[in-house]
Amino acid sequence: MTKSRLEAFSDGVVAIIITIMVLELRAPHGTSLAALRPLVPVFFSYLLSFVYVGIYWNNHHHLLHAAREVNGWILWANLHLLFWLSLFPFATAWVGENPGEPGPAAYYGFVLLMASVAYPILERALIAHHGRDSAIERALRHNRREWISMTAYAVAIPIAFVAPWVSHVLYVAVALLWFMPDRRIEAALAGRIPGGGH
Repeated sequence: MTKSRLEAFSDGVVAIIITIMVLELRAPHGTSLAALRPLVPVFFSYLLSFVYVGIYWNNHHHLLHAAREVNGWILWANLHLLFWLSLFPFATAWVGENPGEPGPAAYYGFVLLMASVAYPILERALIAHHGRDSAIERALRHNRREWISMTAYAVAIPIAFVAPWVSHVLYVAVALLWFMPDRRIEAALAGRIPGGGH
């Protein structure tokens, strides 16, 4: 199967996720700058989530660029990822409305953790379909950032019940870790990552 419908559907879902998140930024009733103060936590939770969704969209685009075609398992793996990304608006709104509270901070980390688990599942499905010496497989052999991210989220979730601000620092740190686009796919397609077995 061609990948065009998967790409179009995924882009549409990401656009809707961002739209829903920004709708939580409601204009205040007052006209002074002080009226904006209660919106500061909401804005920063939106900003962080926007960056995360952007990171996933960017890397997803690169990943599918390296794919020649898709199959049923890839479609389901992609839907699995989109499911967890679709929970970002709720998690973002809950954290924004309840800054410093342990429950929302932990839930935000849980959504981040599950999305970070879903993405490698999609990668594995693409590798299984394209072969062990495909450009995708060569590019994804070294995935330290993925393991660092999962570990940070797994640590941040229980920490949220003791010190929610520490969890938020970890979420920001992981976002900064991924802020620079993942160039492994581009390098593999350009032949800068050699083939061969492990």
